[in-house]
Amino acid sequence: MAEPLKNMYSQDFLEQFGRTIKAVYPSFSIEDFVQKVFADGWQELELKGRIRKITCSLKECLPVKYEEAIEILLVVHNSCSGFPYLILPDFVEVFGQDDQHWELSMRALETFTQHSSAEFAVRPFIIHDPERMMKQMLRWAESSNEHIRRLASEGCRPRLPWGQALTMFKQDPAPILLVLELLKEDSSLYVRKSVANNLNDIAKDHPNIVIDIAQRWMGKHPHTDWIVRHACRTLIRSAEPEVMKLFGYADTKDGSALTQKATIAVNPIQVQIGDSSELQYEIYVREGEPVRIRIEYGIDFVKSSGKVSRKKFLLSDKTVDGGSHLQASRTHRWADLTTRRHYPGQHKIVLLVNGQEVAHTQLLLINAHFS
Repeated sequence: MAEPLKNMYSQDFLEQFGRTIKAVYPSFSIEDFVQKVFADGWQELELKGRIRKITCSLKECLPVKYEEAIEILLVVHNSCSGFPYLILPDFVEVFGQDDQHWELSMRALETFTQHSSAEFAVRPFIIHDPERMMKQMLRWAESSNEHIRRLASEGCRPRLPWGQALTMFKQDPAPILLVLELLKEDSSLYVRKSVANNLNDIAKDHPNIVIDIAQRWMGKHPHTDWIVRHACRTLIRSAEPEVMKLFGYADTKDGSALTQKATIAVNPIQVQIGDSSELQYEIYVREGEPVRIRIEYGIDFVKSSGKVSRKKFLLSDKTVDGGSHLQASRTHRWADLTTRRHYPGQHKIVLLVNGQEVAHTQLLLINAHFS
């Protein structure tokens, strides 16, 4: 089993970080810092809790004035690169939100994000003063540094994983769109991924806005086309007709179905939770011109309440000749995951082509038996 990410904050890490600070601030007590971090329930804290504990312990060991403390961190940041050093922007988030510190905090976030990421730390600033902060994001979107440009997009994602939700942008994403317009042809894949993820977030609340953007942006620039494709992945999974058409997925033609015949089978038809089953599918595509098809299988998972919820899994996404005969198999594991718990019952399994159900079968999932 992989080592929990929270364990990266070991005593060795903290002592090394302390030595880095002490080299520029001789009054810093490494021993006191480490003791403060490990005191009062450290072992029970998860990752974000540990980051915050280190941040607060750091504050107790640096000069009382925020201006003096942040200047020390700005000196050492070049030696503090990577995910563990989210503690530096977190320091700004916790202690630098007073209006009198605005310019200094912006400079610090801009600096720290180049070696770690300030995507989480900017969000309280947005919530506190969205108009002022989004003007800052627009300035960052025009930076020559890809890390700063990415921060402009990633920091204002409405649904950033692990981050505070930006409820106001869930309701009205208009301020975000101004930032994304500046980044829609960005030369950096790092930035383009963020723009696509931001639009994908928006699509979950405002699909029509993203559909309109996709239609306007498509075909304007190769970088933009890449963004549009990845931004529309949720809309493609939900088979939104306008999006499917935009990306060339075939539909019915003159009243004839895309597939002439399709089957899906599962073996065995009864499995225990934790075991695997083999899915086999076969599709006969209609005669005629080549068509683009997206093949998925969906499972109506039984929930604890007895209701069902469908989850889709991609099998293939490609262009095939008319009249093609496609067949393949896929192993599906019924083991519990952190994101999905299995419950016994009859599970419907469907075969989907471009979002349309073309075949189905059933599997009985039962509790595991322990001797």
